[in-house]
Amino acid sequence: MIPDLPDRHALSNELHARPFPTMAAPARMVSLVIKRNDTAVRDADRAHLIELLDQYGAAHPQTDATHYAGRLGKHQIKWECHTEFVAYSVIFDGLGERPFDPRDFDVFPATWLGRYDGARLTSIHLRIDVDGADTQTHLADWFTPESLAVSTVIDGAAKIASDFRIDPAGHTRMAMFVAPDTGPQRIGRIAQRLCEIETYKAAAMLGFFTVKSIGGTLGQTETRLGTILMSLSEDTEPAQTLDDLLRVSSDIERVNAETSFRLSATKAYWRIVEQRVMVLREERFLGYQTFDEFMTRRFDPAMRTVASAKARLIDAAERASRAAHLLSTQVDVERSAQNQKILERMDHRADLQLRLQGTVEGLSVIAISYYAVSLLTYLLLPAAKSVGIDKTWLMAGATPLVLLGVWALVRRIKRHLH
Repeated sequence: MIPDLPDRHALSNELHARPFPTMAAPARMVSLVIKRNDTAVRDADRAHLIELLDQYGAAHPQTDATHYAGRLGKHQIKWECHTEFVAYSVIFDGLGERPFDPRDFDVFPATWLGRYDGARLTSIHLRIDVDGADTQTHLADWFTPESLAVSTVIDGAAKIASDFRIDPAGHTRMAMFVAPDTGPQRIGRIAQRLCEIETYKAAAMLGFFTVKSIGGTLGQTETRLGTILMSLSEDTEPAQTLDDLLRVSSDIERVNAETSFRLSATKAYWRIVEQRVMVLREERFLGYQTFDEFMTRRFDPAMRTVASAKARLIDAAERASRAAHLLSTQVDVERSAQNQKILERMDHRADLQLRLQGTVEGLSVIAISYYAVSLLTYLLLPAAKSVGIDKTWLMAGATPLVLLGVWALVRRIKRHLH
């Protein structure tokens, strides 16, 4: 039998690691999503969960777990640890004494929350009831009409509603009105998707505020880049322009490095929100806007702003790179021209040096010949007088021979040196 990959079972189990909760109407659910200050500390999240479970005497998760589902006293708890945040969801049986009672969140002890190294990303208060004649009355009482979104989902299995606002207690209200024949598993799936829509929407909006924070810097950088690009066609010093461009490129890369993760994560969260809304298979309820329409009108413009900022960063980086290449080429061309002029001057100097060397060699031949003729005259003069040759004629006859000899000797030395 061929052996399995070491992580084969772990990878398969990961697909089934986060089952939907099961719940029967009527019920209510609270979800607290905390964004950690340090996204790399997963063990601290598990330790904090165990601390909560210990206060209720509940069972612990596995050592390396990133999800957990179990009992928390009389209630169900579902815990999920994500890259940037951790989500705690608690399901209560029944509807409670009053709708959206903030005391439901007392299931999370204040002292326990105070020890968490993070901040609330969102908190969701979900009320699940059986659909009835008083549904429209509840919608008017519980939500703000201006932003209220209501729709029938999953082929009439339930009606869902939310205004996506933060209520006075600090929570986002959501409501489900389920058909009498809707089973606990389907109710759990719808509830989970509603919580995920709000959670990932809140996480995605972090990118929008990041874009707002860098908007001024990005605009100034684009203006500086545009000025530099306009100056390329003018008679400016390329080296100085290249230095300015490198500083702008450095600023662009710094902003890109600071925002790359957030903008990429925002795109991923946006896609998750779209997918979660799509699988609800919404149908319009009376004249209310659907969740999809709410997202299209209120949420998508913010996400498109984020996508636009990311595209602007990429475009600015590419423009700066192209301009830097052009400037570098221009600088290289100018340097080549300067080098060519230097070489021409060096050639001219070398030519002058050769001429000077030739002149010196000629003068050297004459000087050496002068002394050689004098020495030769003194050497041959006694013999010349004996045969009747005057000193003057002796020097006149020796001079050409000495010159020729000295010239030949100098040439031979030069050939030997080369």
